[in-house]
Amino acid sequence: MDTLRAMRAFVRAVELGTLSAAAREQALTQPALSKIVAALEKDLNVRLLERSTTRVVPTEQGKRFYERAKRVLEEYAEAVADARGQTETPTGFLRVNAPVALGQFWLNAAIHQFLDSYPDIQVELILNDRYVDLVEEGVDVALRLGSDLPPNAVARKAGVSPRHLVAAPSYLARHGMPRTPDDLSAHDYVRFAWSAAGDLLELHQDSTRASVQTRGRYRVNNALAIRETLAMGAGIGLCPAWVVHDLLADGQLIHVLPGWSGPQQEAFLIYPSRRYQSLRARLLIQFLADRLRELPGMQVPSEP
Repeated sequence: MDTLRAMRAFVRAVELGTLSAAAREQALTQPALSKIVAALEKDLNVRLLERSTTRVVPTEQGKRFYERAKRVLEEYAEAVADARGQTETPTGFLRVNAPVALGQFWLNAAIHQFLDSYPDIQVELILNDRYVDLVEEGVDVALRLGSDLPPNAVARKAGVSPRHLVAAPSYLARHGMPRTPDDLSAHDYVRFAWSAAGDLLELHQDSTRASVQTRGRYRVNNALAIRETLAMGAGIGLCPAWVVHDLLADGQLIHVLPGWSGPQQEAFLIYPSRRYQSLRARLLIQFLADRLRELPGMQVPSEP
C-alpha cells in the first residue's frame, strides 16, 4: 500500500465530504479511491469513515487520525520543497495558542502583521489560560508566560517583563502610600486568582528580600481584568510592565514602593519537539520573538 497516497485520499475525503469528490480531484474513480481508504483502515485496524449514500463523516478515531495525517502530508510537502530549494513561498496552516490577556493585548495584532507578510499561510489563534498539550491538540506554536513548561516540548525564552507594584492615585488618596513592604499587609491587594504563592508576596530591592502576607477581597484569573480593576482604584497589585506601561505613562496608575520589584515574568515560545519543523512554524517563531521584544514593558532576556 502507498501510505502517503492513502493518507492523502483519506484527508481529502474528509475535507470534501464525499469519496466521489475526492476521487475526481485525484483523477480516480470513486470505487478506486474507496478501495484505497478501505486498505488504509485495514492496515490501521480502525474504522476511519462512516459512509452514507451521499456523504462520509470521520469517526472519532478518524477525526484524530485526520489531524495527524494532515500534518504529516504538509510536512512531507515542505520537506520535498526544501530539498528542491522551493521554500521561498511558505504555505499551510498553523494553530497557535496563547494566554487570553497577552493574546488580546498584543498577539492578535501581531498575527495579522505576520499574515500580511505571508499571504499563503493560515493561522488559527486559540486563546485560553490553561496549559494545553501541544501534540494532543495539534498546536504548532504556543506562547507561555512563566517558567512552568511542558517536558516534551522545545522552549525558547523570548522576553522578560519586570513586575512592579502599582495603584491608582484615587486609591492611594483614600488609603495612603505604603512606605515599606510590611505596610502592604494593611492594604487591599488585588492578585491573580491562580497564583501558586497565594497571598504571599515576594519582593526584592537589589539584594534585599522581603516576604509580605497580603490580604484582599478580590482575585481574578485574567491580567487585563486586574489592570482594569487597579485603574478603577480597587487596590494595589503586582503587575508585569507590559500589562500597565501605558496606564503608568498617562498617570492612571503610579508606582508603589518604586525601589521594590517582584520576580520577572518570563515569556517563552514553545513548540513540539519534532525532528522536522515546518518552514511556516519557523518563520512564525522568529517573527514573534522579534516582535515580542518590541512590546513596551518587555525586555530581551539575559539568557537564551
